[in-house]
Amino acid sequence: MRIFNYFCSKLKDFSNLPLEYVERAQRQIYWKTPKYRANYLPRTIERKKFRYTTNRPWTAQFKQQNMAGTHRKKVFIEPIQEWSYFRGDRVEVLVGKDAGKQGIISQVIPERNWVIVDGLNCHLRKVGAEKNYPGITIKSEAPLLVTCQISLVDPADLQKTDFEWRYTEEGEKVRVSKRSGRIIPIPSSNEETYDYKTKSAYVERDKDTASATVSEITFQPKLRTFEMDLMNEYNIEDNSTPKKTYWY
Repeated sequence: MRIFNYFCSKLKDFSNLPLEYVERAQRQIYWKTPKYRANYLPRTIERKKFRYTTNRPWTAQFKQQNMAGTHRKKVFIEPIQEWSYFRGDRVEVLVGKDAGKQGIISQVIPERNWVIVDGLNCHLRKVGAEKNYPGITIKSEAPLLVTCQISLVDPADLQKTDFEWRYTEEGEKVRVSKRSGRIIPIPSSNEETYDYKTKSAYVERDKDTASATVSEITFQPKLRTFEMDLMNEYNIEDNSTPKKTYWY
């Protein structure tokens, strides 16, 4: 299969892009030791903390919101030990004008404990406004906090419910409704990428690494150095007497 980081638990992993590209695009270096300064120790000063929004980390909008010198109010996030909401889940909105309505999660942003529900909790925003042009007003969904603003829906009776993680007899970890005791499965759309709807439906191409290919492990760990291996390969005997060494 292609070496992509398929829809894991973080915002940057929902990209269907190579993880190396995402990290390289997100990286912001303030200072780095010049290559021609051989007598300098290698040092790199770069941004470590980012303010995550609904913009993807590899986009220009994300880079603009995290430009050097921009000071924004610190966001305090309630830590969640185990993420339990996935794309395709049916949830019920608990706050705002859409309270009581149900919708499907279309985007997950665990860095901010956010989810975006398709068609709910919408707001109007103006884009493209210039001096002689009023811009365009578009309607978009605002994020909702998973800690207090939404509730998962039990697929058995389509009612909101609390849930917990349990293990089946086969050892599979599943979400179980506390009210009905039924399993709430993780939607198949959570694994959907730009390349396929399901992993089983993906057709391997010429440049893909075949899934049936198994690389042979030829390395055998030995208590010998590289020089010792060469001497053993070419049948070279070392008849010299080693110097005495002392350990204190």
